[in-house]
Amino acid sequence: MNHLYKEINDALYNTYYGINRIEEQELKKSRFKDLTVKEMHAIDAITMYEQLTTSEVAKKLHLSRATVTSTVDRLVKKGYAERVRDETDRRIVRLKLTKKGRVLCRAYRAYHNMMVRSFLQNLDQDELETIYHAFKNLEKFVNAH
Repeated sequence: MNHLYKEINDALYNTYYGINRIEEQELKKSRFKDLTVKEMHAIDAITMYEQLTTSEVAKKLHLSRATVTSTVDRLVKKGYAERVRDETDRRIVRLKLTKKGRVLCRAYRAYHNMMVRSFLQNLDQDELETIYHAFKNLEKFVNAH
């Protein structure tokens, strides 16, 4: 079990940093090269159709409101997002993706879907359920910290 534990630990570490590296490389090669990976994650958190507040996006990303505010400032300046007043309560400012932001969001989600399909290919139902439970355990740990 010790050897397997180390292998899983190494695989998680390498996968996390590998995905980050690939995202950075793909951004630099794309028409979205003006973005950072963190800005791309913020666009994904803002979502295609919901109009979340800065606080809601900060909670989703596990970042401070101040950090998300400065990220959104850059996204607005670059033309990926905009701030809109809530129609029922004008004190509330919501975030909305522009057409440019929605295009990136769709591309980013397609990339993630391709990655997950590749990861899960050729697995039977029992293996899928085992992986599902393992990832739910990891998600609980991450969300608790």
